[in-house]
Amino acid sequence: MKTKLAIIGDRFMRAEEFRQAIAVQCGDVFDVTLHELPWPDEPMEHGYARAGIEGLKEYQGTAEMVVDLASSAKVLVTQLAPLSASVFAALPELELVVVSRGGPVNVDLRAAHDHDVTIVNTPGRNSSAVAEFTIGAILAETRLMTRGHDALRKGIYRGDLYRSDVIGDELIDLTVGVVGYGTVGRLVVKLLKAFEGKILVSDPYASLSPEDRKHPNVSLASLDELLKRSHVVTLHPRVTPETVGMMNAEAFSLMRPGAVFVNTARGPLVDYEALLHALRSGRLGGAMLDTYSVEPVPPDSPLLQIPNVTLAPHIAGASYRTIRTAARAAALEIRSWIEGKPPTNRCWPPT
Repeated sequence: MKTKLAIIGDRFMRAEEFRQAIAVQCGDVFDVTLHELPWPDEPMEHGYARAGIEGLKEYQGTAEMVVDLASSAKVLVTQLAPLSASVFAALPELELVVVSRGGPVNVDLRAAHDHDVTIVNTPGRNSSAVAEFTIGAILAETRLMTRGHDALRKGIYRGDLYRSDVIGDELIDLTVGVVGYGTVGRLVVKLLKAFEGKILVSDPYASLSPEDRKHPNVSLASLDELLKRSHVVTLHPRVTPETVGMMNAEAFSLMRPGAVFVNTARGPLVDYEALLHALRSGRLGGAMLDTYSVEPVPPDSPLLQIPNVTLAPHIAGASYRTIRTAARAAALEIRSWIEGKPPTNRCWPPT
């Protein structure tokens, strides 16, 4: 009798994509149940909105749905399904959950631990996608690409974007400050080096790699020094109690007049009221944002009205490579479980 495997995918991380990757790595050993959630065509929950799913963030679906789909399953694979304490209590046969994302915020890790369920994730699945997108964001904002685009869509040909008092500059003559030197931050530095400009890195918990340490244009700096010296500041730290709201009024006041701010990381890193003030006052020349304090962005958000902002709907990590990488990582974790080997990326509850 085959082991039961439940896959709750969505319209980005397709259930069938997981099934195929698992078949390649593990063979035909599972009785598979597939389900597809409607994200991103329908928004996920971002807070603590529903009874029975206390403490979870960034999920879609209900506890009842998960229990029904994963009934008698030993393995569950998902990106967004909510896994609360009530879910684990109702699934006594569940042994392994693979969450195909960097941070399993849709899982009650303490409850999983209490019910002897192993939780694994896929960190770094979208790192290269986010790094590439970040470079595009920097270029779009420093070279005013979206200003010209927005005007042309309105029938206005902005020849003034060639004026010497309006134009941007090339990265070879700019200093880019990279805040956060994790997987994404390191890849951003790697890509930026091709432009031959100066790169400052700030991360109190990381040292430069040997390669970056030897590079003449890459150096470590305190956050304050980075903010003061950089023409472009791009954020890449994790969200922690220490980093929430790190880009506040004081931080923006330290930045060079006319500097560009880029956030392709997470919305909670930024005090958006302070950012709005910095943009309106002219302290910042512009900003490129892919993440926000509230998502989807409310239609009355002032960010939608400010001309010196480029906006994207949280798509920096959206690439085919992200899908393939996450599906394969999930499949490899399941193979390790079958073979009785320890997981590669086990998630432990907070202490």
